[in-house]
Amino acid sequence: MQTHPFLLKIRSFLSYRLFTNLLFVLLGIIVFGVLYGNVTPKTLDIHLYEDAPTTIRAPKKFVDEEATAKKKEEAKAEVASVYTPKEGAIDNSTSLIHSLLESVNEVKSENPQAGGEEDLKPPSTPDLNEQLKLLKAKLPKDKNNNVTNSLSDDVLKTLLEASEDDLSRVETIVSTQMKIIMENGVKEEELNEAKLNLEQRITNYSFKGDLSTAAVKLGKVAIEPTLYYDAEKTDELKKLAEANVEKVEIIEGGVIVEDGELITPKKYSILKSLGMVEDTFSFRPYIGLALFVLVVISSLYYFFYTLEVTEERKQNYLILTSIVFVISLLIMKIVGLIEQLEINDIVFIFPAAFTGMILRILLNERIAMMMVFILSACSSIVFHQQFSGSIDIEIAIYTLFSGVSGILFLVSRNQRSNILRAGIYVALVNILILGFLILLSGTSYSNSEYVYYIVFALVSGIMSSILTIGFLPFFEAGFGILSSMRLVELSSPTQPLLKKLLTDAPGTYHHSVMVANLAEAACEAIGANGLLARVGCYYHDVGKSKRPHFFIENQLNMGNPHDRVSPETSRDVIISHASDGAQMLRKHKLPKEIVDIAEQHHGTTLLKFFYYKAKEQGKDVKEEEYRYPGPKPQTREAAVISIADSVEAAVRSKKSPTQAEIQKLVHSIVQDRLQDGQFNECDISLKQLETVKRSLCETLSGIFHPRIEYPELQAKGDKA
Repeated sequence: MQTHPFLLKIRSFLSYRLFTNLLFVLLGIIVFGVLYGNVTPKTLDIHLYEDAPTTIRAPKKFVDEEATAKKKEEAKAEVASVYTPKEGAIDNSTSLIHSLLESVNEVKSENPQAGGEEDLKPPSTPDLNEQLKLLKAKLPKDKNNNVTNSLSDDVLKTLLEASEDDLSRVETIVSTQMKIIMENGVKEEELNEAKLNLEQRITNYSFKGDLSTAAVKLGKVAIEPTLYYDAEKTDELKKLAEANVEKVEIIEGGVIVEDGELITPKKYSILKSLGMVEDTFSFRPYIGLALFVLVVISSLYYFFYTLEVTEERKQNYLILTSIVFVISLLIMKIVGLIEQLEINDIVFIFPAAFTGMILRILLNERIAMMMVFILSACSSIVFHQQFSGSIDIEIAIYTLFSGVSGILFLVSRNQRSNILRAGIYVALVNILILGFLILLSGTSYSNSEYVYYIVFALVSGIMSSILTIGFLPFFEAGFGILSSMRLVELSSPTQPLLKKLLTDAPGTYHHSVMVANLAEAACEAIGANGLLARVGCYYHDVGKSKRPHFFIENQLNMGNPHDRVSPETSRDVIISHASDGAQMLRKHKLPKEIVDIAEQHHGTTLLKFFYYKAKEQGKDVKEEEYRYPGPKPQTREAAVISIADSVEAAVRSKKSPTQAEIQKLVHSIVQDRLQDGQFNECDISLKQLETVKRSLCETLSGIFHPRIEYPELQAKGDKA
């Protein structure tokens, strides 16, 4: 990847850190600006006690606090009060009646004149009053009020005047009726009702004189509640009932106000709390968007901070990723504008796989996958189309799976047809995801709506591949990116330089193909770019086509021209093929990586044959004069190609080399390059060099393996 000249000028004024930080700040501002309009609440021009201009639906799930509170109060009101039975209440009441009448009999026994049958004359007033005093002194007292104050003197005198049999009958009737009522349960608040019931029951019986009234009074004094209100247990049950009440929720899309319905204070309060009325303004959506942008930029910053590449390449990756990201956001906004045409769910036409596919081709899978996740989060904001800053989870899921499938299905990036095929696979995944979302929602759709969804999914997948193919040349040219697809195109024999090499220097062409086989396998063995190595090998000796007959592989049935020129001339011709090749490659605008391989594949090695030939002729020569100008290999691919170039030429010079001879040659060449410092400027390790040696030996052994010698055919007529 090359740096754009404009960026180089900016970098000359700014440090790496400052330039990178400015890029992140600029990207954050752009993202915030693009998403700003999608978090701005859309309000309605409605007022209290006006008719709703249209049916208003909830943009998100909403809890109706007022209705919930009312429902809780209703639940509490439905809870029955808890009453605790009073132990021994009936026994206490019957005992009170028995004790009172027993006291009456005792007083009468002390004064037989009262109520006696033998003396039919009425007792004197002083004697009855005396008995009344004695009786009051003996009357039992309850905890709240004594019976003396509860029963009037007339009632007590009536009891004192009654016979023992009448009193026994009063006790039996009052106790029995009272017991019946109390056994059915008497609450505190029902005591008066119970007394009236007791009165009705007692009056159904006939008594002498005023004894009926006395019996009623006596029963009313004795009867008491058998059930007492338990406030603590009742409160516990009410709290439990309140806790079990579910909140009254208005689901997303639920109707708040029907078309033409009056806007009541309650409805207006709901709309206001949802931010759907004009007099409501809040900074919260913008603060939320700022936090979202902060998370996105922080994630990108950390990702690129930990990326193990050079600073220049890291910045180029960041710029390219940012441009693709912004383009994707703009496409989102365009699709969002199309949604204003009121075509249901047209947002699913968004080419969600475009970002992942193009970043996988241009950069790598990790960056592509990260941006797919970020883009899916952004889509949930852009496509929600609601009154407040809610998000659309469905479109986020759709974008995520579509983007990931685009990365996974793009197995081979070497041909444009593979991108289109991946787009078709993405379209099928889109259909499945839409089916999942539709069926899960439980909403019924018409047949035409299902057809629309299928069309949207197909267009999304195919459009993703079309956009990827369309944008690739611009990014490759603008950033000097050498993609796999571009490499495959350069490897075609129809390329002008390769056609020239094949025509003018067929031996060199064959040599380049052999070196390409060796270098590709070795590069892949150490994790380098094997395709780049192969294509680089095709062009590494293209400079030989300028003077092809000065190179031994092209000297078929002809003399060696080096025998007729001086070592210095031979040196200049041989050494110049590297610079000539680089010049030809630049003229045909081939990528920088290919040009670098042509320049660096000999490094600064010594042209030993002509150096020693000059010395044998007695010339005073310096070793530096017979070295290639370089530079030394700067990448692992260039280093491997330099080894493979020398190894192929050396092994080809042998007639039927054995495996041991091949291993010795490979080891010798690598050690010579190491001692000469040819790998000092690239990041290839000794361990990787051992892997390269092993790979070269395996490939060469396969090429130069022993062959069976077939016997010559016997002449016709000879006997076998």
